Amino acid sequence: MPILMIDVPVGARAEAKQQLMRQVSEAVEEAYQFRDVRVWLREYLPENVAQDGVSGPAAVRPVCSLEAPELTSLEARRTMAAKIQTAIAEAYAELADTGETLVMMNHYPLEMAGFAGRLQSDDPDIVDALKQLNS
Repeated sequence: MPILMIDVPVGARAEAKQQLMRQVSEAVEEAYQFRDVRVWLREYLPENVAQDGVSGPAAVRPVCSLEAPELTSLEARRTMAAKIQTAIAEAYAELADTGETLVMMNHYPLEMAGFAGRLQSDDPDIVDALKQLNS
């Protein structure tokens, strides 16, 4: 159930976006060792983005926000972040300053995530999967 929201400029080709979404999904699946990764691309016109108060194409620096269960492995987080940054750079190198891509990882304990009318901490399969992942 990890969710990625990637804020990028408009203008990437449909194929580049599809490849980006596939690559970031694979990176997250590898780190978490399960599927159900959701990706949203949020596209902005350069005049609607500012860096330090300056707007325009030079100010566009992609941002990726990951909302996911807790992941204790620092190495898994490092690898995942590097793969996400690489995928964004491949898709948006001509449109944004991809050397300045920020990947924010917000990790939640299972009791802070609800799904299908119950907390994830109430699902023994999910609890077991995260115990194995983080052991």
